[in-house]
Formats: sequence, C-alpha cells, structure tokens
Amino acid sequence: MDSHPFYADVEGVSVIAHGSGQGLRPNNTLEAAQLSNKLGAVIELDLHSSKEGHLIVRHDETVDATTNGEGLIKEKTLAELKQLDAGFRHDPDGNEMYSFRGIGIQIPTLQEVIEGTPRGRYVMEIKQVEPDISSKLCQQLRDNKIEQSTIVASFKDEALETFRRICPEVATSMSSGEARTFIIMQKLGLSHLVPVKAYAMQVPPENSGITVLTDSFLKDAKARGLKVDVWTINDPEYMTQLIDMGVDGIITDYPNRLKELL
Repeated sequence: MDSHPFYADVEGVSVIAHGSGQGLRPNNTLEAAQLSNKLGAVIELDLHSSKEGHLIVRHDETVDATTNGEGLIKEKTLAELKQLDAGFRHDPDGNEMYSFRGIGIQIPTLQEVIEGTPRGRYVMEIKQVEPDISSKLCQQLRDNKIEQSTIVASFKDEALETFRRICPEVATSMSSGEARTFIIMQKLGLSHLVPVKAYAMQVPPENSGITVLTDSFLKDAKARGLKVDVWTINDPEYMTQLIDMGVDGIITDYPNRLKELL
C-alpha cells in the first residue's frame, strides 16, 4: 500500500505510549495522555462507549480493574463514570502505595483527550463491538480534523472491517486475525500472497512459543508496505535490540525510557 499521511515526516522509531503511558500515570487517563504528549510520544488508547453513547477511554469493558467502582462501561452514564476514581488502583511498581488515589483523576472521554493533547498523534483501539462504535469514532475524528494523525486498531476483525468501510481515509493496523494469517504465511515463505488492507502491524516479539519478530519477518512485512510496531516493551536493553533490528515503533508503558534511548 502507498504511504499514509500518518507516517509523513516520521523519522526513526516511533515511541508509542501504551495505555496512554500507563507506567507513568493511571491507565488511559487524560493525565497519562498529556504527559506522553509532552514527551512527543504517540498516544495509544482504548475505546468503549457510555450508556448514552459518549466515547470513553478505557481498556477493559468494565471499570473494575482500575477504579473504585464496578460494572460494564456501556451500562453506565457519563455522569456515573465521572464519579469514579480512575487513579484508585494505579500501582505500576507493585508496592501498594496507590499515590494517585483521591486526587480527582477521572475516566476521560475521547473528546477530552483530543482537546487536552494538542497536535497529538494517536493509536486508537476499538474495544467495544456491541453496540458498534465505528461510526461515532469516524465522525469524531473528522469533526476534530485528526483523520491523518490517527491510526485505528482492533483485535476484532469485524470492528476493523466496519471502520474501514465507513472511514477509508483513516489508517488502520491489522486485526489479530489478519496478523496471525500474515505471520503463518510468512513462516511458509508465502507472505507475498496475503491481502493487505492495513498500514501497520502491531505484534509481540513471540506468541505461544513461536518467535514472531525476526529479521526475515521485518523484511517481508516492509516489502508489503507494512510498518511493524512491537508490544509491550519496557526494558531499555531490549528496546535497544529492537531499534537495531529496525522496527518502526515500540509500544511501551514507559515512553520516557524509550525517549531517553533515542
């Protein structure tokens, strides 16, 4: 595929802040996104919708893992979500300090993150499939004029198929099914036969005991015009190895570590 404007003027390895930079600030919060934006990182975030249809930045389908509440996001109104403490369970070092509790960190809407991160670049992952949020996401990207600074991802094949049909001007990465097919065919020397609808592939170094990231894999992916981003890498030594291999992006909880290396 031809290059997309998302990648225009990008030099070297992209720093992609996983969970908006969840090692530095609470997962998928405005505070995390703003810090990552200041660092010059691409902001990776995950999307659901509230009961009345606001796009909500959160990883899980429930609020249980990160807040002082419980229940499905799509069954809660925005007002109910805003009452929760999004810093309540933030404990990246495992020391049970919970230093972000009770200081007013809320679950953000997508609009709040966009407005709070000027000139930001984003990887937005569609998590919620039912009800579908593709149309609302496409319209919000267009309304904010960030179609060319966003790449949309999803593990769900059907979510990406719908989004691509509705919003063809926005770049997408491969779904897990598409990536799996490419990886298998690449191991067989047949990656040139795989239909490619995406601009990027986000992969772990290995999966189920199979090494995904090899020199030949990178070569074959790039031959098809695909960018290769690797997740989730927090060790600086391994980051250095990946940079030397020639990956296009590194997805990390700690964008500051990768920025320091670069």
